[in-house]
Amino acid sequence: MRKKEEINFEKIFKGKKIPIVVLDERWHQLFPDYDKPAHIRAMENKLDELMKQQGKLTNDLKDYKKIKNQLMGEIITHMDVNDTKLGKAKEKKLDQNQRLIREIGDKVKDSENELVDLPYQIKAANEALIIESSQVCYKRLSENTEKINEINKWIQNIREQLKIKILEKQDMEMKNADIYNYMHDLLGPELLQELDEEIKRNQ
Repeated sequence: MRKKEEINFEKIFKGKKIPIVVLDERWHQLFPDYDKPAHIRAMENKLDELMKQQGKLTNDLKDYKKIKNQLMGEIITHMDVNDTKLGKAKEKKLDQNQRLIREIGDKVKDSENELVDLPYQIKAANEALIIESSQVCYKRLSENTEKINEINKWIQNIREQLKIKILEKQDMEMKNADIYNYMHDLLGPELLQELDEEIKRNQ
């Protein structure tokens, strides 16, 4: 019998366009919480965290850009600095806003740099999860198929035994009928009836 070859799931899925599995309800049906292997749960959590991080960074970027626009608007309104008390207050506000804009600019750059790499991390984590999920599913399929074959053999065996028992029962019924007929002929109906009644009383 030829040895069953191992399926190279990594080769099959590597570089393929795969939907995010944790966003698919069918994946959750294959791996409900009560029947989810620990390593699959860990990989799912990693992918979830990366996606949350991507969502947070995207929202942060929107907020930073909104604040930056507000600060830029304030700079325009405080441009007319002079030596008066109000002018000096405007100058202080102007310096503060420019410092904040630089800080926000750094945060925007950092967030954008992180966001550049995250889709690749998400793709790699998703790919790893689908590879591992497929291995678990095919292992389950293989084990179930083996069990189904065992049950089929058992059913077939029981069917054959049942046929034998049915034939055995029919044979005994025919023998009983023959015995009864011989006794009927030998003893006559009245004596046989009397014997039947005696047998029934002693049963």
